[in-house]
Amino acid sequence: MQAIDAMLRAHPQKSTFDAKHLSACLEACRSCAEVCSLCADACLAEEKVALLRACIRQNQDCAMICDATAGLLTRLFRPDTKILRAQVELCIKACGACATECIRHSDHHHHCKLCAMECHRCEEACRALLAV
Repeated sequence: MQAIDAMLRAHPQKSTFDAKHLSACLEACRSCAEVCSLCADACLAEEKVALLRACIRQNQDCAMICDATAGLLTRLFRPDTKILRAQVELCIKACGACATECIRHSDHHHHCKLCAMECHRCEEACRALLAV
């Protein structure tokens, strides 16, 4: 996160969002995208993969949305704040849906429990960004 903070300080265009919350949200989105991708892969490695199809789909959707959210938030030059807010709100919804699905499997699959926790962390970082 130090590199993100340094880049935000060095960027000639200041964000419309609070720098501390933006940095935390960027890190949470990137981390959540990776964890969701790993969870989908872990689900595919499970013996009863057919029972995890919805989970895999939620993992993949959430990973893509988190990655897209981080990508949009790094574009500080002339952002459309309505689009950014809508994307962050979408990320909150995707993380919530993914966490809900992963929790259904968390008693049998530790990777799903870890993914749900990361999705909740990303949700909170996104909410905090929008609240400031």
